[in-house]
Amino acid sequence: MARRILVVDDSRVQRKILASQIARSGHRVTEAGSGEEALEICRREAPDVVISDWMMPGMSGLDFCKALRELEFDGYIYFILLTSKTETAEVALGLDIGADDFLTKPVSGDELRARIAAGERILRVERELKDKNRLLKTTLDQLQSLYDSIDRDLIEARKLQQSLVRERFRSFGNADVTLLLRPSGHVGGDLVGFFQISASRIGVFSIDVSGHGITSALMTARLAGFMSGNSPEQNLALLQTGAGYGARPPDELAGLLNRIVLSEMKTETYFTLAYAEVDLATGQVSMVQAGHPHPIVQRASGKVEFLGRGGFPIGLVDDARYEVIKVQLDAGDRLFLMSDGITEAPDPDGRELGAEGLAGLMHQCRGRQGDAFMQSLMMQLDAFSGGEFPDDVSAALIEFRGRP
Repeated sequence: MARRILVVDDSRVQRKILASQIARSGHRVTEAGSGEEALEICRREAPDVVISDWMMPGMSGLDFCKALRELEFDGYIYFILLTSKTETAEVALGLDIGADDFLTKPVSGDELRARIAAGERILRVERELKDKNRLLKTTLDQLQSLYDSIDRDLIEARKLQQSLVRERFRSFGNADVTLLLRPSGHVGGDLVGFFQISASRIGVFSIDVSGHGITSALMTARLAGFMSGNSPEQNLALLQTGAGYGARPPDELAGLLNRIVLSEMKTETYFTLAYAEVDLATGQVSMVQAGHPHPIVQRASGKVEFLGRGGFPIGLVDDARYEVIKVQLDAGDRLFLMSDGITEAPDPDGRELGAEGLAGLMHQCRGRQGDAFMQSLMMQLDAFSGGEFPDDVSAALIEFRGRP
């Protein structure tokens, strides 16, 4: 490949000799009689290689090299200094200024062509790297555009997911239900909700789908339809009885969901569930725990009780059996269902909050109710974790005022 080579020397004879030797290799040669003239030529059309004498009146070859390196060009210019200097310090100074190679006068034609060939290899690598960088930049720009598009979609998806929890609080007369949902990313796999079974009974649930991201979010959207209070005919927890609806026992509900996930959804995604059916008249609660963190009852005295024995997650084991947990709520008692994003929240040293840590936080918040309790709990959790949560955080709080 023919290169543009600039020869700079105050000696016209020396320039002609060098130009003649270079031209035999098929390169295009331009001549300059001084460093100042060479700079003007470089500004008009940048050469690929510069061969410059060191000792010249006015601007020396070293000064010319320094001035050249301060200019901006699209590509790299390979710079060879011609010199009679052999001292190590002088050569080091030239390299430090920006020279790439040296030739000692008088110049041998073979050595000159060999040094130019070496420079060509450097320029070829530089050009290949530049092309690859250009391709890489184009690819990164395309990826960034794609990421921005996905990011916008995920932001909208988060809004839609948040809309699945339409009510964060409702009073049922002698009992209140408060919900908390805080995804760790754009979209998550947690879902909480409640629905009315009858005038005196409600269902409250907490769900945690395995994994994070779009797959988990799609599963929560499907499950929201299965546990919807707005579409009782689609709610799997409800059974039509004449003109109204009754409740499917909690253990049967967990078994039904398990069969649907394994036989119909056919996905590797599974979820954990805590579902409670609350009798508003008596305070009697029937629950199922399917791999979910232990439900908590906090008595009016502030005492905390953990319920359940764990159980299998939904969608993992064929023909899994689930047991019903029963507990009595009295006036001032509350039931707390939450995802493991709370108990597994780490502090800055990586230590998890754990069940006992959560009991301590609930004890500190015992004097607050409803949303004030949830906000206080989250403030305590933020202080513990430093505000960073690797997993979604969700909870459902049922506060019982007592029999009417």
